[in-house]
This record gives sequence, structure tokens and C-alpha cells, in this order.
Amino acid sequence: MPYDDRVRLGVQLQPEHALYPGIRDAVLRLEELGADLVFNWDHFFPLHGDPDGRHFEAWTMLGAWAEQTERIEFGTLVNCNSYRNADLQADMARTLDHISAKGTGVGRFVFGTGAGWFERDYVEYGYEFGTRGSRLDDLGRALPRIEARWAKLNPAPTRRIPVMIGGKGELKTLRLVAKHADIWHSFVAPDEIAHKLDVLRRWGDEVGRDVSEITVSNELDRHGVDLEHADALYDAGVRLFTVGVDGPDYDLGPVKRWLAWRDARNG
Repeated sequence: MPYDDRVRLGVQLQPEHALYPGIRDAVLRLEELGADLVFNWDHFFPLHGDPDGRHFEAWTMLGAWAEQTERIEFGTLVNCNSYRNADLQADMARTLDHISAKGTGVGRFVFGTGAGWFERDYVEYGYEFGTRGSRLDDLGRALPRIEARWAKLNPAPTRRIPVMIGGKGELKTLRLVAKHADIWHSFVAPDEIAHKLDVLRRWGDEVGRDVSEITVSNELDRHGVDLEHADALYDAGVRLFTVGVDGPDYDLGPVKRWLAWRDARNG
């Protein structure tokens, strides 16, 4: 079975140009509205607008989200593997899992991860940028370490922490998805998804996994509500849809319309 076969909606609150009270309020509003997941991103500087504008670090923020929320799942879309030791990432994820396990005893953290790409982050914070291939190789080495550390930690995670891997590369990324992911996230167009899923199935055969259990995730247009595009993604197999919301004001009007579409799809 996939991680979740219902249509689900995740919202990426982009932590740029805002003060933290605005981010905190937006998280609470999303939970009240009934969004399924809330994400930030793992960067050190804004990606839009003033490149030196306000910005906050991702993982520190997630600890606050874990404590302030009760139902909604949360994570980064996506973590940059390059910025933290693999075993440390596992421990941080396990800790967030426990912080968020309120009431039910089951955590709500989703471990979204990827190889990284934003060169300014690397240069200004002193990480080696390398190449796209070398960063993917680093991710490939990190994922087994993360899984092994989860098996050793005391206390153990409250659940099998869902792993979301972002990207669409056929030679390395989709192989990692086939081997490690519960969720595959990309920006692939609807008419490309069938081919990518075929590649993913072939990698699944090679690594010995039934990839039909992997949930397919994709981004909706964050500047409007294009129902035709969303329906095409659904028909192609997407079940987790994400929409980005810019700071500092975090207008959730489009999110409300996407939630209505989700509910109609789920009957």
C-alpha cells in the first residue's frame, strides 16, 4: 500500500521575508483549515525577491511546529543532505517524531530530503558545493546510515518515519527513490509521469522492491488554481499535492480552494 492513497494536500510555507510570528500564525491557520501537511524549505537565504531579505533556518523551526500543532504532518520540502551529518539527521528526525507524538503517541514528522542545489547556501556557510553527481552520491551514502541510525536509537522512532525524496533524475535519483522512499516528489508534467514511473518500476525490480507502495507527489501552481492541471496530475497517479505560499503575508485563499478540490476528489 502507498504511504497514503487518499488525495492529500501539503502547503510549503516559504520562510522568507517574514517575521516568525507570521509563520507561526500561518501554521496554525493551516491546521485549522484541515491541510494534511505543512512544509518549509532547507535554505539559508531567500529564493525570491530581495536575496538578503529576512529568512529563518528550517530544522530549528520544525521543533516549534512539532510542539505547536496537534494533527498536521510536517517536514522540509526538502532537507539538504549536504548540510548535516547523516546520523545527526536521523537523530534530529527521531526527536521531532517524538515531540510531535501528542495524544496518539504516533509522530507526524515526514523526512523529506534531497541532494541540494542552491550554491549560495554552500558558499556562504562553508560547505563544499561539488557537482550534482557528487551531491547525489553523498545522498546515496547518507540514506542507509540514516536508516541504520533509526534502528539503533533509544528510544526508537514512534513509527516508521516516512521518507520523501525529491527529484526526477533517472540514473541516480529514481534509483534512490526505489530503494528508500515512501514518497517521490517532483515537478514533472502530467504527460511525463508515466515514463518516470516506468523508470522507477525498473529500478524497483533491480533493488527488489514493489514501487507501487510509493506515493507520487507533485506541485500545484502556487499562483492560482488550475483544476485541469491538477486533474491531469491525479489521472497520472499523483496523490500528494503541494502548493507553495510566499511570505511575508501568507495568503491562504488559494489553499482553501485546493482543499475543496481535495475533498471533492476524496468523495
